[in-house]
Amino acid sequence: MILEADRLSHWYGSVLALNDVSLALPPGITGLLGPNGAGKTSFLRIAAGLVRPSGGSLRVLGENPWCHSRLAKRLGYCPEQDGFFEWMTGREFVRTLARLRGLGSDSAVEQALECVRLQEVANRAIRTYSRGMRQRLKIAQAVVHGPEFLILDEPLTGTDPLVRQDLLELIRKLGREGRSLLVSSHVLHEVEAMTSQIVVLHRGRLVAIGGVETIRGLIDLHPHTVRIRTNRPREFAARLVHCEEVLELRIEENVLEARTRCPNDFYSKLPRWALESGCAIEEITSEDDTLDAVFRYLTER
Repeated sequence: MILEADRLSHWYGSVLALNDVSLALPPGITGLLGPNGAGKTSFLRIAAGLVRPSGGSLRVLGENPWCHSRLAKRLGYCPEQDGFFEWMTGREFVRTLARLRGLGSDSAVEQALECVRLQEVANRAIRTYSRGMRQRLKIAQAVVHGPEFLILDEPLTGTDPLVRQDLLELIRKLGREGRSLLVSSHVLHEVEAMTSQIVVLHRGRLVAIGGVETIRGLIDLHPHTVRIRTNRPREFAARLVHCEEVLELRIEENVLEARTRCPNDFYSKLPRWALESGCAIEEITSEDDTLDAVFRYLTER
């Protein structure tokens, strides 16, 4: 496993940031999800060796990251908050961070700048950089020394849609190169776009871990509202009203809205029900058939 936490807890005075979190992450890209204040940054800072946990343990690449200089050279960390020397150029900043890690090769600096597509502005002062450029620069300093494990804290925050797509592709590219990444976000569709391995934190606790389908499978009572566009909604409703999978029905013009706590059974039986009622289904949609809905249900529960 790339990372293993055992009853990990951390608090700041009377504020509990992480509460008894235990998990193990395999190689690859993992998305760390949760609303603001969920404990994501505290978890990542402990994983990066910047903070000592208050209780429990966490191991990265088989080692305790706290004050571990040799392990630090195998990790790359991109913080959420900027911490630049604004008067430096982008190239100078990446070179300085590389040398702090014991790397004296300028070729590695150029490769990192090329990786994040900052060569054309690398000689400009950082104070002139846009938000997207700053995010790219933070990733450049995180990858310059060729780490095995990258820890990215909200790398897409504040970026416009075009830059966000570029950064998503960069994260996927780093994963394809064989690196493992732990990427935090509170924007769910962004995580869906980069990985299927998901960890959900809420109020310092581990809520769920796995892929979207795995997480949904853990919730026996995860409710779905399904909108069915059909030519005969009333006749179809008359057939569904006797089905134990259906909790509630509502008709709106040519749309039949059905609520179910057994979505998999409901979807598998829907074609047979339509055939038996003689109704033609034109469209099926559900806002609950997304990671957003699963996350909302988990955290609200």
